[in-house]
Amino acid sequence: MEFETCEWKPHHVRRISELVRQTTGINLKENKEALIRARLMKRLRTLGIRRVADYLDWIACDAGGKEIGCLIDVMTTNKTSFFREIEHFRFLRDSVLPHLTGARLRFWSAACSSGEEPYTLAMVLCEHLPDLQSKDVRILATDISRRMLAKARQAVYPQAVVQEAPLPQYRKYFVPMHNGHSGSVRVAAEAQQMVHVAYLNLMGPWPMRGRFQVIFCRNVMIYFDRPTQQTLIERFWEILESGGYLFVGHSEGLSAITHRFRYVRPAVYRK
Repeated sequence: MEFETCEWKPHHVRRISELVRQTTGINLKENKEALIRARLMKRLRTLGIRRVADYLDWIACDAGGKEIGCLIDVMTTNKTSFFREIEHFRFLRDSVLPHLTGARLRFWSAACSSGEEPYTLAMVLCEHLPDLQSKDVRILATDISRRMLAKARQAVYPQAVVQEAPLPQYRKYFVPMHNGHSGSVRVAAEAQQMVHVAYLNLMGPWPMRGRFQVIFCRNVMIYFDRPTQQTLIERFWEILESGGYLFVGHSEGLSAITHRFRYVRPAVYRK
């Protein structure tokens, strides 16, 4: 089927960008036009829609908003890996976990993608959180991409991810699979059971009850404009308990944002 790429108009790109920004806060900048076109054309082919204008009309009539979710899925970047930006996990292990003495501990991976970050966090907690068995420990893993959340719930990954574990002791949390899944590993039940995977739009309501001791929101805010970043940081402040930690991506930082956090080290802040 041939698609009418000549139907692309500048206002089409602007409209797609605005839909994504209004829904997610993600700012698809002007220099991202080629990326927007490539990703949207893939969606149009899946749907069998020839014209961008027809697709936009369909979204406008989609009362349930289901297609908006699919659009966000194709437009968002979901790059992640186990033990990514490993300095954070080392700092967590050495400087945060030894001082978490409460019986109820809550961690939040605020943009978990396909699950590598929260499962890494679970492995670190299993190995290094003092008196883990006597505590009520939960990791909330949320994302806006339902496609990525489905992968996170499966907790199945290529065998090669085992090599991403920096120490042999972490490798026991990757269980080889068989029966048609050779070449894959599943995250061990001990780590899985600690993680609760759920849909959440960071720009929408946050239904969580209680406060968190640690929040990971890494390599997400780079896609937001400054006012959205400001709002998000203020909301993180409110939902962290006093003394809690916020981890952001190493390419982000809060130097250009007005905030009440105390800088601890690159990409780590404390309430």
